[in-house]
Amino acid sequence: MSTNIDNPILNTPYEQPDRFYEIGPQGPTGEVRDGRRPSESFIPIAIAKKGRRGNDDSVQETFDFDLTGERREKNSLINDLRRDVSKWRRGGDFAGVTPITRKLLQHWADPNRENRVLFCQREAAETAIFLTEVAGRTHGYPDWRKRLEPENQAHNVGLPRAALKMATGSGKTVVMAMLIAWQTLNKVQSPRDARFTNRFLVVAPGITIRDRLRVLLPEDSENYYDLRDLIPIDLKSGLEHARIVITNYHAFQLKDAKEIRGVAKNTRLLLKGDRRGDAFKESPKAMVSRVLRDLGTDKQQIFVFNDEAHHCYQDRPIPADSKTEKLSSEEQAANEEARVWFRGLEAIARHAGIKQVIDLSATPFYLKGSGYNEGYIFPWTVSDFSLMDAIESGIVKVPRTPVDDDSDQELVTYLRLWDFVGQELPKRAAKGKVDDWLPPPELEGALRSLHRSYEKAFHHWETDLQHFGETPPVFIVVCPNTVVSKLVYDWISGQEIEQDGQIVAHKSGNLSLLSNVIEGRLLPRPRTILIDSAQLESGEGMKADFKQAAGAEIAAFKAEYRRRNPGADVDKVTDDDLLREVMNTVGKKGKLGEQVRCVVSVSMLTEGWDANTVTHILGVRAFRSQLLCEQVVGRGLRRRSYAVNDKGHFEAEYANVYGIPFQFISSDKPTKDPVPPKPVQQVAALEGREHLRISFPKLTGYRVELPDEDIWLDLEDAPVFEIGPNTVPRWVEMQGVVGNGEVERGDDRQYRPQEVAFALAKRILDSEFNTADDKRPWLFPRLVEVCRDWIEQRVVLTEGHSLGHLMTIAEAQAEAAEKVWGAITRLADRRGRLRPMLNRFDPAGSTAEVDFPTRKATVPTEKSEVSHVTLDGKDGNTWEQLLAAELELNRYVEAYVKNDHLGFTIPYVHKGRTHSYFPDFLVRLKRQDGDDFDRTLIIEVSGSQKSPGPTQAKATTARDSWCASVNNHGGFGRWGYIEMTDPLAFRIRLVEAIELLFGDASIIGDPDLLDFDTQNLRSARGA
Repeated sequence: MSTNIDNPILNTPYEQPDRFYEIGPQGPTGEVRDGRRPSESFIPIAIAKKGRRGNDDSVQETFDFDLTGERREKNSLINDLRRDVSKWRRGGDFAGVTPITRKLLQHWADPNRENRVLFCQREAAETAIFLTEVAGRTHGYPDWRKRLEPENQAHNVGLPRAALKMATGSGKTVVMAMLIAWQTLNKVQSPRDARFTNRFLVVAPGITIRDRLRVLLPEDSENYYDLRDLIPIDLKSGLEHARIVITNYHAFQLKDAKEIRGVAKNTRLLLKGDRRGDAFKESPKAMVSRVLRDLGTDKQQIFVFNDEAHHCYQDRPIPADSKTEKLSSEEQAANEEARVWFRGLEAIARHAGIKQVIDLSATPFYLKGSGYNEGYIFPWTVSDFSLMDAIESGIVKVPRTPVDDDSDQELVTYLRLWDFVGQELPKRAAKGKVDDWLPPPELEGALRSLHRSYEKAFHHWETDLQHFGETPPVFIVVCPNTVVSKLVYDWISGQEIEQDGQIVAHKSGNLSLLSNVIEGRLLPRPRTILIDSAQLESGEGMKADFKQAAGAEIAAFKAEYRRRNPGADVDKVTDDDLLREVMNTVGKKGKLGEQVRCVVSVSMLTEGWDANTVTHILGVRAFRSQLLCEQVVGRGLRRRSYAVNDKGHFEAEYANVYGIPFQFISSDKPTKDPVPPKPVQQVAALEGREHLRISFPKLTGYRVELPDEDIWLDLEDAPVFEIGPNTVPRWVEMQGVVGNGEVERGDDRQYRPQEVAFALAKRILDSEFNTADDKRPWLFPRLVEVCRDWIEQRVVLTEGHSLGHLMTIAEAQAEAAEKVWGAITRLADRRGRLRPMLNRFDPAGSTAEVDFPTRKATVPTEKSEVSHVTLDGKDGNTWEQLLAAELELNRYVEAYVKNDHLGFTIPYVHKGRTHSYFPDFLVRLKRQDGDDFDRTLIIEVSGSQKSPGPTQAKATTARDSWCASVNNHGGFGRWGYIEMTDPLAFRIRLVEAIELLFGDASIIGDPDLLDFDTQNLRSARGA
């Protein structure tokens, strides 16, 4: 158990850290060590208390330093070089440097300055200066550049790169300004000194950082040289000789000539002919001239700064005969971006010359997919001020993550949120407008829990900060795609209610402090905004669907822009520009985004987004990369206050983080070549087999339509509904790796049974009776009575739990409403009409979408659009192979497919919870005379290799609910379901099943739940 440490701040931010917390195998021990923390490659975050159990069921509370298969190791180059720089700094004389450099170094280190430079900024700049002016040139200091040269030769084809690692929020831009001043002023003083230049190229990963870096231009009104007092007064005039170009790496892409733009691809190929080069695309030399146009034409080499330099690397090529798994689209995109950036620098070095490349990043690590182990630190990294150093010096907020809760899961629910909700979130848009979306219960619980914590921060702002003109705290949500971001945004902020295409009202959001709708009225200044930062960063404009989704906030900000800029031509400000301005000014006084409280972002908020008011972060996406974890959390690490206390220390500030599962990253240990994996078979839909395609509906459940008559409740067979421990915690404990924790104790409001009955009755009325053309409000009072009876007679509360669970978690309320509805539909004298509930976001699938690699045993196919049948089990599955052979031979089988990566599931309920059932095969039959629709057979192979489970519930639901409801729908043909349990009888059983499906017999569903009379249908066919 790690020791709880009340105050994480041990050091002043302006001097070298001289104390640090010891981190043992169980996290921080609470013991303070003297000296400087050694540089190691890991991310400091609190360890979860749940989920680490030994063989004796004891909890093992230890830090995981083994994410990449390596133990944590000290960064030897950084630590050795750091000692030399510290020795050289001691006494303040800075031996071996030019008089200009010495004057700058002493100016930055002056303890009597009003605007002091942070130590981490000084150390980074001093390290770069030491390598250029002192190492190998001054007695007693070895030439550390010789350690860098072989690494740069191996990784950077000789580019002279050196990386400065600085925690997010520690001031990398200030360091760039310091180094620009150092180089420029020395060049002015000694024009022939080849160590210096006054030509600079600053490369950023996107438009936001590019625009923010304008503070590096001496002519900018908010330049850092003046704002941070970085240059002594008598040297300031020399800075006017600096020539600086700031660009984003996209500028390195070779552009088409004007003459070829808009020309069709085939025409372009004809014009190109058999020439190797493309005459219609600029050459690398022309690109360099374009990018460096503003630097002039002299022959001085360029000093390059790479901001967020972990995006710039040369990926290690994969041999052509390698069996390595295919990279994900995200990894491929990251590698392609890195290539554009890296090749751009190569071209500049070749055609203009590069004196030095300084990389700046909080995470100078290779990314997954680069050909190196994820987390392998760039071996040309020479300086490190880590997140743990920044926490102990008070320079950044302490990230607090969930470490414990009272859910009945081994994992801490809100730490590993994606594990609980990832499969339930949509990947594509619904066909119609979605106005009743229910978040998965764990996601709703996380949103409400983090909002309750946010309320405390908001109250502190209202009472202590607002009257000083400070902006409110900010809550950010990071989503995986535009579909989820829009749903979450509407759920938080409220949404429009439409009738006949007209907006008739506005519905309030579910989080009161973040809702854009109050008492039915849309606020003139949105509290919550929806941002697609990737689209805004590309500079290529937002897609139409996103503009439509963000239409209300764009209109509101245009009105605000008009108010703040009377007489301005708003039409000249594009929607992209407007949203970028709002995003970039969140938390900034007097700016367009100053009153924004919540940002819902697609993917992740752009690096360089420097709002310092973020207090709460929710990650709703997969975090397969630990670098992505730190980068997203980094959006919330910038401090709000830089005032020191009586000890000369900053006061601790915190950011509460849900859904981002930090681990520890190791190390700078060289990577080994990966061991070739086992052979992989690609299973995919084959071109030319489209006639064998099988389509199917995707269901989320079933509903029964009842005639409109008096409602009665039959509780004789209704199961007990227990409210007790589940995946949604009642309380959550948050803890940083050091510092004070916080316990979010949940919603303690007590709800009366009548309130709950009203809520259940409304949900049943809306979901089962009311439609757009048929409203039945007169049923509501009776439904309330029925729900009250059900609560009193069937709901059981375990100790410590209350009815509030049905009011605060929408999915729990929906489940309870289904139970009440189930009790209503059990009356024997009333015939219901079963209907399928299609997935609004993804209503249908087909074999055309199959494409995946597998290491399972496979069998090639002839009668399937999909190339192979994958066989379950360690060494394959003989039963499935036998059935596949029978399907190939049967003359009535038109097409079949094994249900692997197909997306076909049957929802069923077992022990009160909804599950998904994956039957084994889908078989489409040849059409018979008189049929104008397809008939499809669902086959389950039930053998000894099947894992135990609720097999009866699966089979009954598949036949009597899934098949019956889909057959009633009428738009997907006729479906039937059978089980195969005896391999010796597969052929006979298959013939029988085909006859039953052609005859509309019992395998198509419970006759009492079908809309059509199967007897008459069979009679019509002569059955």
